[in-house]
Amino acid sequence: MSDEPKIALLIDADNASPDHLDEVLLVLGGLGTVNIRRAYGNWQKPALKGWGELSNQHSIIPVQQFDPTKGKSVTDMRMTIDALDLLHGGRVDGFGIMSSDSDFLPLAQRIREDGLPVYGFGTEKTPVSFRNSCTRFLDVAALARTNDAAMSDVDVEDGTKPIDPELLDVLGAAWKASKRNEDGYASLAEMGQRAKAVSSFSVRNYGHNRLSDLVRSLDAFDVKALPDGKQLVRRLR
Repeated sequence: MSDEPKIALLIDADNASPDHLDEVLLVLGGLGTVNIRRAYGNWQKPALKGWGELSNQHSIIPVQQFDPTKGKSVTDMRMTIDALDLLHGGRVDGFGIMSSDSDFLPLAQRIREDGLPVYGFGTEKTPVSFRNSCTRFLDVAALARTNDAAMSDVDVEDGTKPIDPELLDVLGAAWKASKRNEDGYASLAEMGQRAKAVSSFSVRNYGHNRLSDLVRSLDAFDVKALPDGKQLVRRLR
């Protein structure tokens, strides 16, 4: 029997594009076994046709939820109820929520209260409240750019997202809170852990696969490697 963490991927098909499913599954596959895969929506809607075509290909169970009245969807409620059933049933070790809807903020908070990680996947327009309620939130468009660059043998930085001041604030605060030597260098690993603890920070949102690559791309930091393979980082400005 596999010792890998079991992860449930719950998809809000009304608020997520099937174009990014491959990237989401690649990320979650690196974190554990995605043993539960469900997509929620009213499958009578033509807009969900793309999801319907992928259900068999990726072993996703489509969960039908009819709209009770015109223009009113209760998909998020059904998805939340199922997530809580899975949480209390002890069948999974983590959740992936694919949606850009802030309505899932309370669900993410509740799951994390039980000590399970929540991996959110949405667009850059996803409200910051939902982003920060997740253990990690990943911008699906940034994931796609990173994957395209890797597949086309192009430097991954060609697909990077412009560095924003918020990122520098998060990394700067994490560096400041980390233990530093007499030269001002802190452990890159500790800095990364502290950054993740205070936000939904993920290097993949900025077109990189590793924290060291992201930090090296920033003029505000200096990274150096030790003979034992450990990496240190110092803020320059």
